[in-house]
Amino acid sequence: MTDVQQPGAAEEHHLEHPNYWVVWAALAALTMVELGVAFLPWSRRVVVLLLIGLAVWKALLVALYFMHLRFEKNRMRIFALAPLPLTVIIVIAVLTEFVW
Repeated sequence: MTDVQQPGAAEEHHLEHPNYWVVWAALAALTMVELGVAFLPWSRRVVVLLLIGLAVWKALLVALYFMHLRFEKNRMRIFALAPLPLTVIIVIAVLTEFVW
């Protein structure tokens, strides 16, 4: 008995998997950069903004590759991005606390 495949069935089962070791190495490298930035003798505001930017970059890598959002449909991506406005509001509130 032979397996009969419909057109496009092989494409559905073939998913491109990222090289998780490369993503892990990138996250480790970004962590080392964060440690270096934390000890720079720059103004506190610049260091905090750099650290926030690096943290967002790392979160994006984790979401895209380890949570597999890169390979999902747009509906799932939108569902995952929906809480971001609240996150931005909270980060701005914490940053402005230093000003008040």
